[in-house]
Amino acid sequence: MAIVEVKVPQFSESVTEGTLISWKKKPGEAVSVDETLVEVETDKVVLEVPAPASGVMAQILVGDGATVASEQLLAHIDTEGSAQVSPLEVKAAPTASPAPAAAAAAPASTSKSDVAMPAAAKLLADKGMTTAEVTGTGKDGRVTKGDVLAAPAKAPAAAPAVVAAANPAVAKPLPSVSVPVASLGDRPEQRVPMSRLRARIAERLVQSQSTNAILTTFNEVNMAPVMEMRKKFQEKFEKEHGVKLGFMSFFVKAAVAALKKYPVINASVDGNDIVYHGYFDIGIAVGSPRGLVVPIIRNADQLSFADIEKKIAEFGQKAKDGKLGIDDLTGGTFSISNGGTFGSMLSTPIINPPQSAILGVHATKDRAVVENGQIVVRPMNYLAMSYDHRIIDGREAVLGLVAMKEALEDPSRLLFDI
Repeated sequence: MAIVEVKVPQFSESVTEGTLISWKKKPGEAVSVDETLVEVETDKVVLEVPAPASGVMAQILVGDGATVASEQLLAHIDTEGSAQVSPLEVKAAPTASPAPAAAAAAPASTSKSDVAMPAAAKLLADKGMTTAEVTGTGKDGRVTKGDVLAAPAKAPAAAPAVVAAANPAVAKPLPSVSVPVASLGDRPEQRVPMSRLRARIAERLVQSQSTNAILTTFNEVNMAPVMEMRKKFQEKFEKEHGVKLGFMSFFVKAAVAALKKYPVINASVDGNDIVYHGYFDIGIAVGSPRGLVVPIIRNADQLSFADIEKKIAEFGQKAKDGKLGIDDLTGGTFSISNGGTFGSMLSTPIINPPQSAILGVHATKDRAVVENGQIVVRPMNYLAMSYDHRIIDGREAVLGLVAMKEALEDPSRLLFDI
């Protein structure tokens, strides 16, 4: 029998622990190499743990919901086994499966065994039972499927069950996403524990508001020139680059142009020092099933419109699938949050530490504005830039936002870097 260990992936330096979300396989089930066995959620991303080899899931050492550390041992895979082989044979030398007649002739064991046959282990897990609750009649007291079927049904507990410690391979998982409370008539409530990602988001938002001197400046931008340019080149752009020309690439380009003119907006605070970054890594806030994440478009000043659109599309798909890696979310010198996607008209975005500013983009709506003394209808967008007043003065913040406005209202500027 050849046993392969399944371990937690190596975390980054800023991550110390994670939460095991849910096993995709049960003891005794066949697994294929690189097949996802379990997911581990950190405060930044959800990591998939692939099977290092093909074989049979022999033993699960850590149950759902447990806190795990980097490179912690999670399970064993028997690379020479099959679905019919005992999943816990890792503790004994290989032996032939007992013949039915021999099993029948064996006297019923009077002691309870912590070893279950594969089918029995699966049935125990499905019924929320452990081997400690069943008398094994198989060889050496092993629990068989017949023993589980013959065992009395488990009485429902008055309180939520706790993971059984008798045998981790068949322990009942921890309660998952939500824990319902007692019904309050027509006013029910449900207590839902925060995920690590949500708890980390909450921590960073509170940290941002408690450590930064946040102030927000506003401006409005006429999006007609961008919309006209986008409409004119949309078809050719998509045909040439295989991706649609969206609005976000214009906002990224406009932000980079402003950051070049006012470098302090691209800076960060480190103790009593101001760190001026000579590169432009732009974070794009993206909603995901597990919460808000901010993947980073690195060296945005060196990317074309097509490159930016491709990265945004890639990040959006990764966020939807839960595939964003730690490297995708680390760093960043400035962020853009597009609340307009959801219909927001105006907001005051919160800075993403350790950055010092963030641009909030909102829904573009036709509004009445005055041009040359005449009231006309234009597609207007309200921009909001929150900044850390400790290092960014109002002058730089206002002029920086004006620079973004001018670039968007005359997008040809972006082509000539003016």
